[in-house]
Amino acid sequence: MMIEQTEALDRANRYIEQNRHRVNPKYRDQYHLMAPVGWINDPNGAVYYHGAYHLFYQYYPYASNWGPMHWGHARSKDLVHWEDLPVALAPDQAYDRDGCFSGSAIVHHDRLYLLYTGHVVENGQTFQTQCLAVSDDGIHFVKSRHNPVIAGELLGDHGSIHDFRDPKVFAHDGSFYAVAATKTTDNRGRILLFKSVDLQHWDFFSTLLTGTAEQGIMWECPDFFHLDGYDVLLMSPIQIPRQGLAFRNVSSTMACIGQMDWTTGELTVQTTQEIDYGLDFYAPQTLVDEQGRRIMIAWMQMWNRTMPTHELDHGWAGAMTLPRELRVKEGRLIQKPVSLVYGQLEYLSGSENIDVSTRPVVFRNLVGDNTYMQIVCDLAEAASFTIQFAKTGQQALTLRYVTQTEEFHLSRAGFGYPITGDERQPLNSRAVRVPLVNDQLILEIFRDTSAIEVFINGQETMTATFYEIEKGHDIVFSAEGHAKIGSFETGRVRV
Repeated sequence: MMIEQTEALDRANRYIEQNRHRVNPKYRDQYHLMAPVGWINDPNGAVYYHGAYHLFYQYYPYASNWGPMHWGHARSKDLVHWEDLPVALAPDQAYDRDGCFSGSAIVHHDRLYLLYTGHVVENGQTFQTQCLAVSDDGIHFVKSRHNPVIAGELLGDHGSIHDFRDPKVFAHDGSFYAVAATKTTDNRGRILLFKSVDLQHWDFFSTLLTGTAEQGIMWECPDFFHLDGYDVLLMSPIQIPRQGLAFRNVSSTMACIGQMDWTTGELTVQTTQEIDYGLDFYAPQTLVDEQGRRIMIAWMQMWNRTMPTHELDHGWAGAMTLPRELRVKEGRLIQKPVSLVYGQLEYLSGSENIDVSTRPVVFRNLVGDNTYMQIVCDLAEAASFTIQFAKTGQQALTLRYVTQTEEFHLSRAGFGYPITGDERQPLNSRAVRVPLVNDQLILEIFRDTSAIEVFINGQETMTATFYEIEKGHDIVFSAEGHAKIGSFETGRVRV
C-alpha cells in the first residue's frame, strides 16, 4: 500500500514554474546540473532507468539557502544536457515532516524505488529513519505505508537515532542491501548494513565499518560497491583532522578500499584516500549504467562557506560536478571525465612545442564560460610551471606544479568575490602530490561559468567554484627554468 503525496509537492512544483525565470543567470553553469531555482546540495538517487540517467538531489526551492529538504529531479541522455523534472519528494508525512533527507534509488521489476531519510525535529532534537517511495514511470512517486521501513528498533544500540541517515541501496547475491550512516556514542563515524528481500521489510545485517577518533565526528552519504577486484566505501567525514595535504576542508570526502567479508558483513580496509583535493566537492554518489560503467557525481560546493549567489540575491545556490568514471588501480580510486562528455566537445585550437620560461607566454581570448583544455608539458628542466587561467588585470585562477615536491597547487585567492568558511584560516588554495609521468604534466581542464575541474596526470582531481567580478579570457604560462608544452588543445563543451 502506498500514500499519494499531498499539497506540499504540488506547491513546490507550482513555485518552481512561477519563479524559475526570476533567477539571475550571471553565474549559472551551462553543462553542470543545477536546480532551476533555489538551493541544491547532495546528489541522491543516481540511477540509469528507462534509457536515461536520473539524478535526484537535496533541494529547497523556496530560497537560496538550506531549508526543509525536498528531492529535486533531473534526467539526461548524455550526462551533459539535463532536463528538469517535477519534484519527486516533499516533506509531508509525520515521519519526514521536517525534511526528506538524502538517499538512493534502485530498479526492481521495472519500478523505480527511492530509499531516503525521514527527518523530524521534536523539542530541539532530531530523529532520523529510513523511508521508501516507488514509481512506475520514474517521475511520479508514492510513499510506502510501511514507512519508516528502517526505524529505531532495527538500529538498536548500533548507532544514534539522532544521526542516522543517507541510505544507499544495492543488490548483491539475490538480496537487497543498504548502507546507512550513523555515529558512536563517543562521536566516531560508523556505517551500518541492512538487508531485505523485497525493499519493504528490512533486517539489521552488520556494522560494516567504524571510524577512529582521527577520522571525523560523523560520516555522511555512504556508497558501497565492488570494482576491479576491490570493495569500495565512499563517504563524507565531518571535521576529519588534516593529514598532510589531505582533508583541509571542514567537511571532506574519503574512499576506503579493501575486501568485504560477506559472512561477517565487515569491510577490511587496505587503503584510504581523499577523493578530491579541491575546495568544492562533497557527498559523492555512484551509479552503474547499461554499459557497466561506474559513474560518480558529487555536490560541487562545500558546507559552512559563503555562497556569493545567495549573498547577491541571485535566487539560486549550488551545482553538481561533472560526472566521472571510476576505476580502482593498485588500491587507489582513479577518476576520469565521463566518456560521454567527449562526444559533446567542439575543437577550437591547438599548438605544439611551446617553450616556456620566466618570460610569460600569453594566449589571448581562449578562456570562455564552457572551456575545455588539454595541456601536456615536459618539466624535466623546470623547477615549477604556472598557469594563470581566466586572467584579467591582476586577477586569475592559479594552477602551479612544483617539481621538487611533486605538488600541484590550485588557488582562487584574490579571484572574484571572496569566499570564506569555518576553517581556522581562510582556505582558498589547496595542493595535492602527483608524480610526473616520464617528466610530463598532463592536465585536462573543464571550466564552466563558475567552476573549474582539473584532472591531473590521470591520478588526482581538484574541483573549485569561483565568481568573477570581471571576466577574464586570457591564459598565461610561465616557468622557473625551462618547460616545454608539447601540446596545448582548446575546445568547448556544446551546450
